[in-house]
Amino acid sequence: MENDRELDEAHQVPHGVDEKTVRALGALSKALETTERARGHLYGFHQLTGTADFELDYAVGLLREAGHEEQAVQVERELVGRNVIPGCWTFQIVEAYNSTYYRPFAAMERQIVEDLAEGRDHLLEAHFKTIRRTPGHPDHTATPPGP
Repeated sequence: MENDRELDEAHQVPHGVDEKTVRALGALSKALETTERARGHLYGFHQLTGTADFELDYAVGLLREAGHEEQAVQVERELVGRNVIPGCWTFQIVEAYNSTYYRPFAAMERQIVEDLAEGRDHLLEAHFKTIRRTPGHPDHTATPPGP
């Protein structure tokens, strides 16, 4: 990975870090990125479920206006504010995911990158950028333009 020296220092592989370590850090980073995506879906689930719950208020009102009091009461009693799993609303699922899985995962990934690569992120991706660029092409530069 010696040909990566055109990159800015933050993306150069530190001296003594071998290719297997860079690949391992890349896999760890990819796993964290996948977890970030899963977390985003969890927040989407949280927001969509909350939106649906508030929409039930509108449905209850319309049922009442249409003269369907029994059904309005049924929806209000059985669905409005209902737990999505026993004892939990979606915010509690998000909180549990964050504290039990996401934060420990992110902290461990950060610590391992600090320990093994001087805190330098995306070393594998930076290497791929180096080997996939067309030298001399204006849209394939190693680093962003300077100030």
